[in-house]
Amino acid sequence: MPVTDITRDLDARSLVITAEFAAPVERVWQVYADPRQLERVWGPPSHPATVVEHSLNPGGRMHYYMTGPDGERYYGGWRVLAVNAPHRFTFEDFFASDDTFTPAPGMPVASAEFAFEPTGAGTKAVFTTTYETIEALQQVLDMGMEEGATLATNQIDALLAEG
Repeated sequence: MPVTDITRDLDARSLVITAEFAAPVERVWQVYADPRQLERVWGPPSHPATVVEHSLNPGGRMHYYMTGPDGERYYGGWRVLAVNAPHRFTFEDFFASDDTFTPAPGMPVASAEFAFEPTGAGTKAVFTTTYETIEALQQVLDMGMEEGATLATNQIDALLAEG
């Protein structure tokens, strides 16, 4: 499994997921740069993602929804802040109310950084999400974010194996 470590830091209001992939940085980057690849790994297997807008550029957006087993859609998005391809990008990650992708009132917004560095065997990825308050972090943890993100990240190996 790619996920090698998960660190919750309530004082820093952050969750850090570290993963290792047996592929070069440029190939792992493509998983996030290509909307068709991203939608195969963004949601956990029980809630596959559909990407409806994708621009991995500063000022760009990524809008998506996840479909649950009951057919219910869960909307979300990114506001891309900075990109240093293929090594790092930062974005605001938010829950959306509906297919207008308006941020959902009362739902947490995360500052996120996805960083990729080469290792002897491939790529180390560090996914850091930071929330404005401890309560916001706890809210997403209670929603199963840690488990969902782990399941989603662990799908990347199969995609990378396809070439």
